[in-house]
Amino acid sequence: MPPKQPSDSGAGTFASTLVAKKDGLRITLISDRVYDLLRSAIVEGDLAPGERVVESEIARRLGVSQAPVREAVKQLAREGLLTHIPRRGNFVVEISGQDADNARQVREPLERLAAQLAAERITEEHLRDLGDLVDQMHRAVAINDISRFRNADIAFHTLVNQAAGNPFLVRMWELLEPSLRALHAISDPLFEGDWHAMADEHGRLMSLLRDGDPEEAAEAFAAHAAGRAPVADRRTGKKPAPRPASP
Repeated sequence: MPPKQPSDSGAGTFASTLVAKKDGLRITLISDRVYDLLRSAIVEGDLAPGERVVESEIARRLGVSQAPVREAVKQLAREGLLTHIPRRGNFVVEISGQDADNARQVREPLERLAAQLAAERITEEHLRDLGDLVDQMHRAVAINDISRFRNADIAFHTLVNQAAGNPFLVRMWELLEPSLRALHAISDPLFEGDWHAMADEHGRLMSLLRDGDPEEAAEAFAAHAAGRAPVADRRTGKKPAPRPASP
């Protein structure tokens, strides 16, 4: 008896499914691009606090439908970067000094725990990646690109959280990170100290993780998160107080 030939019905069904869902996939991909654009504009200050974000206007300027813009706006609202006011629309969150201080209060114990755990679990690969990020910070300072510095800074602390080996800690950091960016609680663009020294401070933190002393690393990262790191700010002529926090 000849072997049974494979049926094309399954492939045909799958192809039909792809055709049916391609428009939804296209909207999702566009939404991701719109999200990245709007998020960057908020973080970098191109969209000012309190400024209204009009979905139809953004869609018109980008040449896309309103659906992906709407999805991007919803995601930004979930992250706390936009706020929705009924019958008025969506607005960029307004940031106060107290907001930034509150964010740092939450960041400090997370950084303390991440460093404590990472000091016990850090690998050579982690350390190489952290060193690369410190180098990126120095290169960003050399070309006066604080946005690039901020990205390397965020990546540095994200990697430390990952190296801690606790997935719940990583999730908490991922929830907090967008607000830290928006509140300038990391890489404050108003900082008037030595940015190279700030990059060196990250190198010192990395060295403490390499040394493997959990308590010393935890204390150093907590001080760093709270703005007590030893990098002077010309606005005060002394080590930074919590408001001009270190990255």
